[in-house]
Amino acid sequence: MTVRGRFITVEGGEGAGKSSNLAFIQSLLEAAGKQVLFTREPGGTPLGEAIRELLLGHKHTGMADDTELLLMFAARAEHLQQKILPALEQGVWVLCDRFTDASFAYQGSGRGLSLEKITKLQQFVQGSLRPDLTLLLDLPVETGLQRAGNRSEPDRFEREAEDFFERVRNGYLQIAREEPERVRVIDASPALPQVQEQISATIHHYLESLDE
Repeated sequence: MTVRGRFITVEGGEGAGKSSNLAFIQSLLEAAGKQVLFTREPGGTPLGEAIRELLLGHKHTGMADDTELLLMFAARAEHLQQKILPALEQGVWVLCDRFTDASFAYQGSGRGLSLEKITKLQQFVQGSLRPDLTLLLDLPVETGLQRAGNRSEPDRFEREAEDFFERVRNGYLQIAREEPERVRVIDASPALPQVQEQISATIHHYLESLDE
């Protein structure tokens, strides 16, 4: 019998510090003896990365919202079949920078697309697969946009208006309220050491719960 790995995702709005914390989370898991595959969405495979360029670049700024949603799930379908599911089946833990919660937050709450439509795509592409644990890095939108603005040239999403990101944040927090066992909210407002203290406590508590 194959020992299944665990599927952990990290979510958050712009400037929430995902990039700064993903390597830290991977190090915590590896220190606990877990073999970890790190990956990201959209992307994670050659086809997925090509789709990522379409989604985040500025060549298709007038992209229809439905097109954006379908491209996200096309990349996700490839990602699951080529990378995530094979790793889990081999007992490898998967740590993913964003997953389907981002579709509900960005395309659902942000763009205003039907959550029912997204749920149907989720079921079609993923079946019963859901993350085992999701860390939601949360902070005020204004703070996040200031941090993101100091980081790099904004991508197609980062050029949206502030009210778009308020809707995205509210969408994420709604998911956390609906699924508190899976989604753990991390206050990403403080300095990095304080954020990582919260993350470390959450990961250690999760690992301990698996041994009970």
